[in-house]
Amino acid sequence: MRLTEQQTRLACAIDTHVKRVLARGGGDEALLVSLAGHMGTFKQLMDTSTGEEMDALCQRYDGFYRFAKLLELLAEGIADGSIPVPE
Repeated sequence: MRLTEQQTRLACAIDTHVKRVLARGGGDEALLVSLAGHMGTFKQLMDTSTGEEMDALCQRYDGFYRFAKLLELLAEGIADGSIPVPE
């Protein structure tokens, strides 16, 4: 499997941003707030990548993995009710 230039570029942009936030001492909350502008980028990657490709991007870019995992945990918390969502 070969990743496209666009997939690599988008994942790298998220990875770089995550690493900058973490280097400044930010945690999960800071990542979520600061990456709001990258949600479209992440969605674009999800819409144009297979599960195998997303796994490969996560293996290659640890900052990208951290953001993807954070979103996964957030979605699980919303789904199981442990994270309340205003109506």
